[in-house]
Amino acid sequence: MPDLAVLRRKAQALCALHHGPEPLLLLNVWDTASARLVESLGFPAIATTSSGVANSLGYADGERLSRGEMLAVVARIAHAVTVPVSADLEAGYGEGEDAVKHTVRAAVEAGAAGFNLEDARRGVLLPFEAAVQRVRAARAAASETGVPLVINARSDAFHPGYVSGDRFAEAVRRANAYREAGADCLFLPFVSEAEVISRLARAVNGPLNILAGAQTPPLPELKRLGVARVSVGGALARAALSIIRRASDELRATGRFDFADGIITHAEMNRLLSHEAG
Repeated sequence: MPDLAVLRRKAQALCALHHGPEPLLLLNVWDTASARLVESLGFPAIATTSSGVANSLGYADGERLSRGEMLAVVARIAHAVTVPVSADLEAGYGEGEDAVKHTVRAAVEAGAAGFNLEDARRGVLLPFEAAVQRVRAARAAASETGVPLVINARSDAFHPGYVSGDRFAEAVRRANAYREAGADCLFLPFVSEAEVISRLARAVNGPLNILAGAQTPPLPELKRLGVARVSVGGALARAALSIIRRASDELRATGRFDFADGIITHAEMNRLLSHEAG
């Protein structure tokens, strides 16, 4: 169990980062090494990626990994760094509000200062009222622990497979309802157009989190558009795997080892992981 006084300070610091002069850029990590590396580069907080953690343990994304397995990784990461950690808890690992509460309490025990909570499970967008109640349950559970966990409520309303009508209106409706239910930040992935992001920032009654990808406007533009938080999701983990694929193709095609030029050295990684931070 972490020191709750320390965890409270981390949660407060994480919340404050959503209201600073610059957007909070979160690099999503998947293990202790990636977490320590990102922290060493000066980022004031880190987040985990459910897909990256799941893939590293041999699972597909989407709650194929159990609550216990996911939070065991979160705990190792939180113990290894000094900055606040926001945990990707997918849809809460269970159907009802009790499951969400259980997951939130377990996240505190793992040392998370905040968490993501999604409103889609197994490829289906949850009914509006049920999704709102789950956010409310998450806030109640966090309050019971005495830690002001930063709830990043995610809506997948922009996913083309989930909503056939006005996805913008549904995303705003859900985001604002989640905010009223106790969310600190509203996460709306699957959006990259500057005009849509700008409209969302004006329509959503709280800090807006955007999932960044190759087509996303650069950070200075996102700041101008009103975005408070930017996540990369599983992209960083997949980028690391992409290097393995490119290196393998190079070795097979040319027999050369150019991929090793300029990589992090063995000694650097040993220094980075020479002691536990927590």
